[in-house]
Amino acid sequence: MGLSMTKIFKFQDDLDPSAVKELEKHSSLAIDTEGSGLQIPHRDKLSLVQFSTGNDDAYIVQPNRKNYEAPNIVKILQNEKITKIGHYLRYDVSGLEYFLKCNVKNIFDTKIASKLCRTYSQSHGLKDLVMEFCNKKMDKRLGSSDWNKSLNELTDAQLQYCSNDVIYLHKIKDALHKMLVRENRLELYNSSIEFLKTRIKLDQSGFTEDIFQH
Repeated sequence: MGLSMTKIFKFQDDLDPSAVKELEKHSSLAIDTEGSGLQIPHRDKLSLVQFSTGNDDAYIVQPNRKNYEAPNIVKILQNEKITKIGHYLRYDVSGLEYFLKCNVKNIFDTKIASKLCRTYSQSHGLKDLVMEFCNKKMDKRLGSSDWNKSLNELTDAQLQYCSNDVIYLHKIKDALHKMLVRENRLELYNSSIEFLKTRIKLDQSGFTEDIFQH
């Protein structure tokens, strides 16, 4: 696990029942995905799905890319009582819904929240938020990895990279939510989240540009 004390749990094809039972105890979970590229679903495939309870842990699942049958992951994603916190969910939710044939419910997108309340900055990447709110420096160099390797072939450093994408999100979400309330932009944020599913449908239909532009 490197120098970090992050607890990393690996799963092939789907979460096991005991992991689901643990994750369902929490009212919010951080989520992230890795793909074989950024053009999901047209060219690239969903490679990994990560969860974190916010207690410096990461549950890393490699779905079966032949059938993408993962009912336990779907059960978590469709549970309306659990807030799913992610960064740039436009990408993650698109891949999850397309490949796992599910409807991801109750989401909080830290990138959208950041753009609405951190207007003092042009930097809204995850590493920028981790530095500001968690005082940690993220190394993003392993982002361009071959995530289609078997789980056992992934290095400790690659697994830690996947974990870093979820372990800080709870703290960031709490800070951004307070800022949205302070700046009186929570309603605007909620409206943006409601539109996100439509934005994803536009992406999947080939309309990747801003259709509101002149």
